[in-house]
Amino acid sequence: MSSTVLEPPTEHSGNDATIEYRALYSGALVAALLGLVSLFMLAVTDFLDVAILVGVIPALGIVMSLLAIRKINHNRDIYTGKGFALFGLAMSAVMLVAGIGKAAYTHATEVPDGYNRISFATLQPDEKDKIAGRPIPQEAGEQLDQKVFIKGYIRPDSIQSRKNIDRFLLVRDNNTCCFGDLQSVKYWDQVAVKLGPGLKVDYDAGVFRIGGRLICAPENLGAGPQSPVYGIEADYVE
Repeated sequence: MSSTVLEPPTEHSGNDATIEYRALYSGALVAALLGLVSLFMLAVTDFLDVAILVGVIPALGIVMSLLAIRKINHNRDIYTGKGFALFGLAMSAVMLVAGIGKAAYTHATEVPDGYNRISFATLQPDEKDKIAGRPIPQEAGEQLDQKVFIKGYIRPDSIQSRKNIDRFLLVRDNNTCCFGDLQSVKYWDQVAVKLGPGLKVDYDAGVFRIGGRLICAPENLGAGPQSPVYGIEADYVE
């Protein structure tokens, strides 16, 4: 009489698919997002001080990217998303270098020979000026009747047409999308520009570079924004 012994079934692991789940590290997504936002650097290269300020974004993107890469490398069995972190690192680094580099080059080469660079900050009295009762800052006073160079935006409601313009208000900024109420404009935030013979410009929302003789009408102080205190008799425009 024979007996049959039944063996237990064996496992065939070669045919089984093992699913390994790893979470997408949120820091990698933040790094990638900062890399995309760093593209804004390309829009602020006309002003070096603004580019340096905005450069905080790609600098933060670089830090976040490196931290994310380190975290993922140390926890490969838990996290994924290294590709996002590498993308953020590359974008942030390129935008930081390109943005600051272009802004620095522009700053170094844009002023024509024979002109002194000023800004709207030059025209604004500081605390010492206010205490001394000087509405026209000493630095601005030293530039009067000198050939100066300044950058800004054409205020659209200061012109009669958009073509062949020879008179306009140059203002500090365009408030991103709209110039706001004229009554809120400080006298140091606008300059009345009169282009010299043969000079004309067409309206554009971008930055204008103006060179010419700086003049001042202190009698207009307190008269409101319709009566500019500062002006430029321009012989250079770009």
